[in-house]
Amino acid sequence: MKKRIALLILVMAAGALLAVALVSAQQPPQQPPPPMDPLGDVMFPPELIMGHTRDLGLTDEQKTFMRAEIQKSTSRFNELQWQVQDAMEALHGLMKANPVNEQQALAQLDKVLDTEREIKRLHFGLAIALKNKLTPEQQAKLHELMMQMHQPGDGPGRGPGRGPGPGGPGGQGRPPGQPRPDGF
Repeated sequence: MKKRIALLILVMAAGALLAVALVSAQQPPQQPPPPMDPLGDVMFPPELIMGHTRDLGLTDEQKTFMRAEIQKSTSRFNELQWQVQDAMEALHGLMKANPVNEQQALAQLDKVLDTEREIKRLHFGLAIALKNKLTPEQQAKLHELMMQMHQPGDGPGRGPGRGPGPGGPGGQGRPPGQPRPDGF
């Protein structure tokens, strides 16, 4: 009889914990807004450029160059992402040990961080190459487009049904969950 009561109490406690977990999972965590990008006013996301080729008056030569650079970067980005994933799995395996071999774990962390650094460098290099192909007038037009996107109201990417997501800013024609072609 005591075993049944103990089992019943255990089941009720597990149910209560499950209910608490479900309720807390339904409430989105309150996070502060991300800080402004310190380089956001001097760099242009590739999808913004390619999404406004007509508005910017890009020449065929500019479009060809930019598409080739984005394609190269996308290919390399995918390779690096797989490398990060493999390195993280190896780090996870090392961290499961008890005790953890500190020297091996830190060496593996360095591999992860080196690959992440290469990804950031790749993004930055692409942004520089694309910006250098733009005329000052095209850059001014992009600044104008970026300002419109950051203002409330009916600028690009704003208004009913035009928020972030496929077809919205940063998501031109991209299925949900797919990485952006530029990796940003």
